[in-house]
Amino acid sequence: MDERARIGLGDAFVALGQGILWIVQSIWQAIASIFGYLGGLVFGRAPIPEGLDKPDLQAAQIKSVDIFDWFSWAGTQEDKQSLMKFVYYGGSTEFFFMVFTLFIGLTAIGMFHRPFLWAMVRGLEGFANGVGRFFAWAGLLMVIQQVIIVFMQRIFTRPDIVIGFGVPLQFDISWYAEELKFYNALVVSLCVTYAFVQGSHVRVDLVYAGVKFRTKKMIDMFGSLFFMMPLAVIIWLYGWFFLWRSLIVPNPSASDQVEKLVLLKWRALRWNVETIGFSPNGFTAYFLFKVLMVSFAGLVFLHGIAFFWRSFLEWKEGEASENKYLDKDTLGEGEEAYEGTH
Repeated sequence: MDERARIGLGDAFVALGQGILWIVQSIWQAIASIFGYLGGLVFGRAPIPEGLDKPDLQAAQIKSVDIFDWFSWAGTQEDKQSLMKFVYYGGSTEFFFMVFTLFIGLTAIGMFHRPFLWAMVRGLEGFANGVGRFFAWAGLLMVIQQVIIVFMQRIFTRPDIVIGFGVPLQFDISWYAEELKFYNALVVSLCVTYAFVQGSHVRVDLVYAGVKFRTKKMIDMFGSLFFMMPLAVIIWLYGWFFLWRSLIVPNPSASDQVEKLVLLKWRALRWNVETIGFSPNGFTAYFLFKVLMVSFAGLVFLHGIAFFWRSFLEWKEGEASENKYLDKDTLGEGEEAYEGTH
């Protein structure tokens, strides 16, 4: 029994060591990739080698494919391979460790030069506020469109709505009625970090309010690092391939290797945007909800970084720095009692 326990403990240490080694190697490869890509921007990329009979030539060809070439889509081989490479790396461990390495590097710089970290916090919070304040107007559009639908359907008894000049946009009433869900999704997914900055999310508090200031900041750092950011990563990884499976064929999979996508599947690649509705004349752009799901995950991850940095800086500098540079909405002078309730 003791022998089995020693063997099991030894295997656990070996597995732990292999895991740590894999993480270190992945971070080192991410550093090399970052500097390699920056070098490619400065000095240009290498030409595509001839022949695919050797693994090193396959790796060289994959590396030579520019991941952003497909933005100027012309349907060429380069565009298709570029899109497949983009799909792969968007949900890959390589991309995760590249972002993770950048986070570690920027955090290390900010620990030695706090004004730099405050500037990053202000930038990320400003981005969250800007996106949220813009897309919050979707709520008003939703109300106006609902009123129009009621008038057209109940008063004018029209089966459709025509909008536009020259070439009109004409859809059934049910199409516009189902589109209201899209406006609601815009508000929920793209205003989530804006609401976080403004302190508008509902919070269930068990111990937070009763602890000291620096303890609160430690709780915030722990929550952002071990709950907020990992949850965003999980949603991103599931949502990324879920999105692209509704946009292109052959359908990419999380289990596909980059060699299979870039060197083989690109030959059959074509756009196949999903336009299936839940009703015969209903809203047909449900793929946009999948775009919003990925956007939601990206925004939450970025703000998780910003919240970690803000919590660290406030923990380091003390209570005097609480809410420093925080851009919160205000109802105006004399309305302070009602702020935070809107």
